[in-house]
Amino acid sequence: MFLALVSSGCSSGPAPETAAPPRGQVPRPDPETGFTRIVSGAGDTVSVIPGSPDALYAYYFRQVEPPSDRFTYRDRELTFFFRPTPSALHFHVENLTERPIWIEWDRGSFHDPFGRSGAVAHASTRWNNRYGSQASTQIPGFQRYSDYVFPMDYLVDPAGSTEQLHRPLFPEDTSAPQYTDRLFGVDLMFRIDEDLRPYTFRFRVRSVLAR
Repeated sequence: MFLALVSSGCSSGPAPETAAPPRGQVPRPDPETGFTRIVSGAGDTVSVIPGSPDALYAYYFRQVEPPSDRFTYRDRELTFFFRPTPSALHFHVENLTERPIWIEWDRGSFHDPFGRSGAVAHASTRWNNRYGSQASTQIPGFQRYSDYVFPMDYLVDPAGSTEQLHRPLFPEDTSAPQYTDRLFGVDLMFRIDEDLRPYTFRFRVRSVLAR
C-alpha cells in the first residue's frame, strides 16, 4: 500500500536522505534520552518492519488518535496515511478537493515520546530554521503530498553542512525495550478556504522485539 502511494503521480516533499553524518560531528549523548545515533534526513522503506537494517530491535506501532488499524484518516477534504518509524513519522496526505490546501508548519507541533511538545520539523527543515519561520506547503487540488515529521528540537548542528542531521525518535539498541507503550504524535495545521483547521494524530509503541 505504501509503495503504491509513493509511486502515484503526486506533489511530494524533498527526497529523504540516508547518508551517514560526517565524521567528528556526532554530538555527545542527550543527558535525558541517551541517544548517540544521528541520522541524515529520514529515508523510509517498504519493509513490513520499519527501522535500520542493522537494528538490534524492531518497533511495532499503532495509531490511537484517531484510532485506525491501517494508520489512515479521511474526511471530506483530506485523506491521510501514516508510517511511524524509529527515525521519523512519515505520512502522505491527499487533497480531495479541487482547491489548493496549505500546510501551515509554524502552527503545528510535535509531541515526543518523553511527553514534551514543540515546533515540528519536516523534510526541508534545516538547522537555521530553528528560530525562524518555515514556508507553508501548498497541496494542489486532487494531488498527494509526501513528507516526514519529527521534533524541531531534535535537529543537530551540521557544522556548516546543508545536511539535515537529527536524533531519531527512538533508539534501536539495547535501550529500545524501555520505550514500549510510549505515546507520541503530531498536530498539523491546514489552511482550507482561508480557515485554519487542526488535525491531531497520536501513536503508541505497541511492542519492541529483538530482531
